[in-house]
Amino acid sequence: MKENTSWRKPAAVITAFLLLLSAASLLYLLSGESGADYAADIFQNGILIKNIYLSDVSETYTFTVQGENGCVNEIEVRPGSIAIISADCRDKICVHQGFISDAKLPITCLPNRLVIRLRPVSDSPGAEPDAVAY
Repeated sequence: MKENTSWRKPAAVITAFLLLLSAASLLYLLSGESGADYAADIFQNGILIKNIYLSDVSETYTFTVQGENGCVNEIEVRPGSIAIISADCRDKICVHQGFISDAKLPITCLPNRLVIRLRPVSDSPGAEPDAVAY
């Protein structure tokens, strides 16, 4: 009895395509815009509450954002990066995300409805976060 091997060539082509796509995605995520100046837009309940130009920060400082029902987030700003270092939400995913220094992924605290989004300084300030950020 002869074995049917007609599926092997299409499977190899699909596998090679998926590996190439994965490698390209990984390279995109790992490559940053070196030397780019970013501004941090901080939104609560979809409203821009603070804008910080990270290139203007010379010393580390922290501040607190209070929201509805007494929720509190403590934010630390360093030259070129920003993070939520303390939050009163249960899961603390926003705290575990750490410092961000590029615009690839925003920091989001869903229980406290807080979003920190970096954008290149050349972009227009105060753009609303999209549905993915919420």
